[in-house]
Amino acid sequence: MAEKKATIVIKKITIGAAAGHGGSWKVAFADFMTAMMAFFLLMWLLNQTPEIKKNVSDYFSTPSVIEYNFSNYGVELTLEKLFLDLVNEPLKVLSDFMQPADYTPNFLQMGSKNIVQAALAEDIGEYAEGMDVQGDTIEIKLPETKLFDDGSATPKGQFATIMDRLNKFTAGLEDADIFVDSRVYTNSVKGQNTDLAQKVAEKRLDIVLGQLSSKLEHQSVDLHQRAEAHAGERKADGRPEEGYIKLTIKQKELRSDGTKPRKLSQALGKDDSSMNVYNNFVNKMTTKKTPKTIKK
Repeated sequence: MAEKKATIVIKKITIGAAAGHGGSWKVAFADFMTAMMAFFLLMWLLNQTPEIKKNVSDYFSTPSVIEYNFSNYGVELTLEKLFLDLVNEPLKVLSDFMQPADYTPNFLQMGSKNIVQAALAEDIGEYAEGMDVQGDTIEIKLPETKLFDDGSATPKGQFATIMDRLNKFTAGLEDADIFVDSRVYTNSVKGQNTDLAQKVAEKRLDIVLGQLSSKLEHQSVDLHQRAEAHAGERKADGRPEEGYIKLTIKQKELRSDGTKPRKLSQALGKDDSSMNVYNNFVNKMTTKKTPKTIKK
């Protein structure tokens, strides 16, 4: 009988590196550290004053100024604002990335003339007879037929809506003058009486001023008033000339801290339909011929 040969089995054991566990422990450790940070943050908050707690709450519950601009004014206008801010106030831009949004912004300090024009057109456009935005001035003209009954100071149903939208542009103002003009033409009141027209103009002015002053958030804003009665002429269609309420919002020469305010300026020109929003913006910035519009 042939002798059986022993079978030799060779077993190779490979010892893997320490990372052979797949690194799952790192995920668990990161979760643990996050939980610990949250725990210590909670312990710190519990020991703070109500004012600090409110500030922390506002920070986490409101978007940043940059997010607020994107959601309200769109990509292109926000890019223009960022560009103008970087040229004029670079340090402020850095803080704005983290600062919670102000829901009652100072439109005279928005930096971009185009943003103010866009906001006016969206909120006031359907009611206004004329709107104008210059470097340090915003002007809004509202025909009397949008606000009051014919020949009287009785507010119309949409008066409250219009005033709410106007307050959006005035409530957050700082270091500004607001000039309110109330004009009534005598041929629009009963008997074409000049004294009656003057009284209607003054009463309308009082009503509008009361609405505006009650919403102002800063004491550095001054209201100026003027009520006038004029002998109006008939229009071509035979209707009497229409009175109005006009608001002229103007920056003061100096801020409360003694510094000069920054004027509204414009950087964007016409769009190229072959480009998207971002490329349009870059093209306008790089082909800009003069920097005059972005100077203080």
